[in-house]
Amino acid sequence: MNLFKAASTVSLLTLMSRVTGLVREQLVAVLFGASGITDAFNVAFRIPNLFRRLFAEGAFSQAFVPLLAATRESNGDVATRQLIDAVATVLAWVLLATCVAGVVAAPILVWAMGSGLQRFDVAVVLTRWMFPYIGFMSMVALASGILNTWRRFAVPAATPVLLNISVIGTAWLLAPRLEAAGFEPVYALAGGVMLGGLLQLLVQFPALASIGCAPRIGLTLTALRSAWQHPGVAQIMRQMAPALLGVSVSQISMLINTQIASHVAVGAVSWLTYADRLMEFPTALLGVAMGSVLLPQLAAARARQDSQGYSAMLDWGLRLVVLLSVPCALALLIFPTALVAVLFHYGRYSAADVAMTAVALRGYGVGLLGLVAIKLLAPAFFAQKDVRTPVRIAVGVLVATQVMNMALVPWLGHGGLALSIGLGALVNAGLLLRGLLRRGSYQPRPGWGLYAARLLPANVALGAALYWAAGHIDWIGLQAHGGQRAAAMAGVLGGVALLYFVVLAACGLRPRHLSRGG
Repeated sequence: MNLFKAASTVSLLTLMSRVTGLVREQLVAVLFGASGITDAFNVAFRIPNLFRRLFAEGAFSQAFVPLLAATRESNGDVATRQLIDAVATVLAWVLLATCVAGVVAAPILVWAMGSGLQRFDVAVVLTRWMFPYIGFMSMVALASGILNTWRRFAVPAATPVLLNISVIGTAWLLAPRLEAAGFEPVYALAGGVMLGGLLQLLVQFPALASIGCAPRIGLTLTALRSAWQHPGVAQIMRQMAPALLGVSVSQISMLINTQIASHVAVGAVSWLTYADRLMEFPTALLGVAMGSVLLPQLAAARARQDSQGYSAMLDWGLRLVVLLSVPCALALLIFPTALVAVLFHYGRYSAADVAMTAVALRGYGVGLLGLVAIKLLAPAFFAQKDVRTPVRIAVGVLVATQVMNMALVPWLGHGGLALSIGLGALVNAGLLLRGLLRRGSYQPRPGWGLYAARLLPANVALGAALYWAAGHIDWIGLQAHGGQRAAAMAGVLGGVALLYFVVLAACGLRPRHLSRGG
């Protein structure tokens, strides 16, 4: 298959998700600003997301997708569908127990993540309403792994849009009515999250049915016992243990950072959240898209013992990552105030909030290349069924990140938290790359020196243009002229993107250098 076309499709659909996600965050900023209430919602929403990333999109996907791809490659579709049914049955029962426990333990979970919250009580209520979201999204992760293995990338990439639309709709329609009735209007956001999770799950079934892979979930204890005895379930459990530790490292880091931010200042959790939303644009468009497309293909290449194809896919992915993530990092470093102002500086979101969010955005920008590269390099190990190496690296990076927090947070406040994450991501990506090179799994193709020489002048030109635009337009002062400010932003970003690719073309880079078949 054409990997460039597949990655482009996923990126385009992911772009839709991120655009609607930005609209969602804009509406939250307008309605609630960066306040104790938004801190409470962000912490409450992070709790089910933390578990989702640990178990669903994290350890489970890392163990399930390579086994699924290898089973289909070696044993055929019948054995693969039996594996899917067994895994779905076990997962459904585990999720039911997890959701009940999470609702009961909500006060403990909120205390563990944000004991310094100004509105701790609101965060507990929101957590209880939203915790079952993990159940929906874990089943969505199962469906996404199946569809990606069958090279049906569109539905998994597009479904997050439903969450954003649901939250936007409930915030717009329900929040004013709750406020008029004497309730906290932020509760409307919790309703939107649950509705969005349900809709994301429901749209998976037609896509799964079209390939004959709709899971048959056993609803009795006898069916559960039978599913547990499937050898694939045991193998996934064995692979999940070290993978869970690896994913836990990044989530523990997020938990610690959220806890620290809840004590730094009222609004700090929200400033980091808004900055993270902007940073997720390039990481999702590039890193997540590349990982979703390449992980099943890398696993299949390993199953075929096609080491050359495996290495070639990695080389292609890394070249694309460098091409697109470096200019995005420059935008976050040079142009953060303009980006934050145009997107969030409305309603209750003040100029001070813009400045604080821009500080965090610069910290993330330092490590953007690493954050994107990890999404490609870590799956390269998972495709080899090696989760221990990324775990060891992640544990070391976690320790280093917290040491950096001790030095940077007293100096930079919440910006120090973002900068520590950025620097840690660079270290993580560098160690992963070194590991692949040392074991010979990745052998860079010739031409990297010429490739870098072509990229350098293009990035210098882009950075210079962004620096000029950042200093010659009053992005804060144009708050009352939202349309004019948005048009200026569109013109600047469109202009620098055009400049970037024109310079690349002038330096000899052509589209054929980026397109390859898998």
